[in-house]
Amino acid sequence: MEFTVECKVRSEKDKPNALRRQGMIPAVLYGHQGTESVSLVLDEMKVKRLLKDAQLNNTVINLNVPDLPWSGKTVLREVQTHPWRSAEVYHISFFSYAAHGNIDATLPIHFVGEAPGAKTGGGMLDTVYTELPVQGEPGSIPESIEVDVSQLQIGDAIHLKDLNLPAGVETQVDPETVIASVLQGRVSQQEAGTETETTTLGSAELSEI
Repeated sequence: MEFTVECKVRSEKDKPNALRRQGMIPAVLYGHQGTESVSLVLDEMKVKRLLKDAQLNNTVINLNVPDLPWSGKTVLREVQTHPWRSAEVYHISFFSYAAHGNIDATLPIHFVGEAPGAKTGGGMLDTVYTELPVQGEPGSIPESIEVDVSQLQIGDAIHLKDLNLPAGVETQVDPETVIASVLQGRVSQQEAGTETETTTLGSAELSEI
C-alpha cells in the first residue's frame, strides 16, 4: 500500500503551536539531500487520513513538496503526539530512503488457522514470537507476516526458517528460532499419567498372580 502526500515548506516565522491552532501539522523531511533536513507543514486532516493506515518505517509515502521543488518515496520515521491525548498529533517526520538502501522495520506476526493439536487434541498453541525485526527496502517489506498453524499437532513447531519472507527482506534472527508450537495440555498430561498408573497397577497385579 502506497500513499501520496503534498506538503508546503514551513517558514521560520511560523510557530508550531500557532500552526496547530490553524489546523496544520508541523513536519520535517530528511535523507533527501545527505544530512540536510527541511521543515514542512501539512493539513491536519491529511495527517489523520495518513495515520489511519500508514505504519512507521514501513508504508511507502510518495511525498511531494512543490515549494522546493522535490518529490520522492519516503517512510514515516516518527510521529509525536500530545502527552496525554494520543489522538492529537504534534509533529511527524518523513525519511527519504532512496539514497540509503535498506531500512529496519518490525513486522507483526498474524497466526491464521486452527491447530488440530490444540483444537481437538487437548494441546495448547504457544505463540512464542508476535513480531519480527527485518531489513529491506520499504517497497519490499510487507505490512505483516502470516503464519499458518492449521497443520500443527501436539509436539509440532514452526521455525523461522519455515517462513517465506518476500524477496529482498531479511532478518538477523536465528533461523532455528521457534515461532509457534503446540504444547501438551494439562488434561493430556493428566490422562497420560492416569494411563501410566493403570498400566503399572495392572503389571503389579499380574506379578502377584
